[in-house]
Amino acid sequence: MNQEASARRAAFRQLHESGHFIIPNPWDIGGVRRLEKWGFKALASTSAGAAWALGKQDGELSLTEALEHLRLLCAATDLPVNADFEAGFADSPEGVAANVALAVDTGVAGVSIEDWSGEQIYPLSLAVERIAAARAAIDASGQDVLLVGRSEGFRIHKAPIAETIARLTAYSAAGADVLYAPWVVDVDEVAAIVAAVAPKPLNVLLHHPGVQVGELAAVGVRRFSVGARLASYAWAAFEAAAISVRDEGHLP
Repeated sequence: MNQEASARRAAFRQLHESGHFIIPNPWDIGGVRRLEKWGFKALASTSAGAAWALGKQDGELSLTEALEHLRLLCAATDLPVNADFEAGFADSPEGVAANVALAVDTGVAGVSIEDWSGEQIYPLSLAVERIAAARAAIDASGQDVLLVGRSEGFRIHKAPIAETIARLTAYSAAGADVLYAPWVVDVDEVAAIVAAVAPKPLNVLLHHPGVQVGELAAVGVRRFSVGARLASYAWAAFEAAAISVRDEGHLP
């Protein structure tokens, strides 16, 4: 396990060093193995997809459920897996550090930490302390796990790009290896973030069909994820088929 995990983590870090790649977000073993077969080089969990599969809403997973889900994904593939670890399942930096250490033990190659508690955006000083604590926990583990610092302000309340950049650069200084601000997809705004966090890589969410990988890769984006989109498309099709059978007596 340790040698395999080390190899995955080294491969994951290398993917971020140049060019760009797409990291899709499966939520079960079948999805993991299909995506691996189709040639993707890395995978990421989705907290929403994992929650929906358990009949819960996004944000309702317990720490125990999240860790078990990460173990499941890592055991099902030879690819590196990045953990959507929400807000670290704790408010305090000490709690985040303890939980990130548990996440590292699942075999993941990356851990994403948000600055959104589910109810509020953490004040910048506390958010920075939380990223620094996650960094310290990873360093103490001796494992080469990437830390992703996520700024949720733009997604939650359309925070100005200047505020988003200020947070991402602060998270970078606190030890984040990769920076991420979900829902920022305007080319000029993305280019400004790329320049601000360089040489560290930026992750962009393929939030809707109009977001084009080629266009954003051209301004320096290294990594693209799909978040809950694969899961939401799958569940929408499931629901449409079920309702058609119930109400129309046939498949759509």
